[in-house]
Amino acid sequence: MAAIRFNRRKWTSRFFNIFAIVVLMMFALPAIWIVFTAFRPGNEVNVTPPIWIPKRLTLDAFASLFGFNPDIAAGVPVFSYMRNSIIVAVIATVVSVSLGTMAGYAFSRFRFKGHTLVFLLIMLSRAVPGVALGLPLFLLMRNYGLIDTVHGLALVYVAINIPFTAWLMDGFFRQIPKELDEAAYIDGCNHWSAFWRIDLPLALPGMAAAAIFAFLAAWNEYQIASLVTKTPASKTFPVGLFDFTSQFTVDWRGMTAMSVLMIIPAIVFVILTQRHLTEGLTFGALKG
Repeated sequence: MAAIRFNRRKWTSRFFNIFAIVVLMMFALPAIWIVFTAFRPGNEVNVTPPIWIPKRLTLDAFASLFGFNPDIAAGVPVFSYMRNSIIVAVIATVVSVSLGTMAGYAFSRFRFKGHTLVFLLIMLSRAVPGVALGLPLFLLMRNYGLIDTVHGLALVYVAINIPFTAWLMDGFFRQIPKELDEAAYIDGCNHWSAFWRIDLPLALPGMAAAAIFAFLAAWNEYQIASLVTKTPASKTFPVGLFDFTSQFTVDWRGMTAMSVLMIIPAIVFVILTQRHLTEGLTFGALKG
């Protein structure tokens, strides 16, 4: 009987493993197709029936992207788009995580008049669809001269990411016992030094998780960026992808090659912070 139960568990485990692999492949298939298209020869891109596995790999699309083809290099300033994306994503991540962490700490540790109402109003801002924000943001940024500027776009992403970061960090700080703060006060710390020396180090996994979400949100965002950026001086990678389209044709190889370049920094950033992300996501579950 025990052997039958063991075999049933074994086959159940194998079934779920195979099911997980199939689901993972379904999600990964578009990314795999993009990578294959970026490295396949030009005569394999728009053929019928499609060639699933490239017969040979080539770096021609990347060579054109980085200036070896003067026609494409003049039309698609890849380095400008890369610089703008990095600047916008880094500013949005650093500022939103810093301010969101302090906001989350304040909401978790202090009770003040209108505490719940203010918190709900901040969270409700996340419920507004991005389409509804487009026109007001455009008019507001135009009035302040922020249209087509990198710092203007970064400011928008900071405003969008702060509510989520504050909500996330509020949950993390609530998991840290208040007795640690009280012990710090007895030892002579004030609110700021208790936050800096006691709570902040313990909340670093949460900050890593918030940083990943903020970075990826700013790195991949297209809708607002396409509204408020017009020239290579401020365009980011997602907006720049449309430079490969014209009225009747689409340069799929160039577009997918730039998409591969977009994926690399995001993967590197996630790998560097993955350990902290795992700690952050399981932090609350480990508390007794």
